[in-house]
Amino acid sequence: MNGDTRDTDIIVHLLQAIGEDPYREGLRDTPERVLRGWNEMLSGMRDDPQAILQTRFTETYDEMVVVSPIEFWSTCEHHLIPFHGTVAIGYVPNGKVVGLSKIPRLVHCFARRLQIQERMTKQIAQAMQDHLNPDGVGVVVRAKHLCMAARGVKSASTMTTSCLLGTMRRPETRAEFLSLARS
Repeated sequence: MNGDTRDTDIIVHLLQAIGEDPYREGLRDTPERVLRGWNEMLSGMRDDPQAILQTRFTETYDEMVVVSPIEFWSTCEHHLIPFHGTVAIGYVPNGKVVGLSKIPRLVHCFARRLQIQERMTKQIAQAMQDHLNPDGVGVVVRAKHLCMAARGVKSASTMTTSCLLGTMRRPETRAEFLSLARS
């Protein structure tokens, strides 16, 4: 989506398909606005998790580090409608800690793609594991899906997903993380 006429023609055709006049005053600039918005909302496709997590510091800290709540917006790949919520990420460092701002950036890297919540949860955890090599990683995602709230069953339920890797799978570590992620 580079904003040329062919890209905006797609939006013009979409507006016509739903019975709108894309040339009326209120919709005249809509195709360009839609493309700019989608480029922003789907910018995670251009982000590299390894580059995001490369700012690391040597540290002997061996207790759990938890960052929450990290707010996010994503786009459901099945309906092209947003879902939004919060993420809690915890990890047990293995000689290195990551710069604090990098953790929300990692969430946004994966949230700003066409997604399903289950995959996004696992991608965040796996990126932390692959690029930081901690002793353990835990991710909990809670989200409301507008594809379900605004259409279909019209239920504003919250979906919760989790992914636990390494030492986070041990019952005592799991319990500690989930307790901290809830608060």
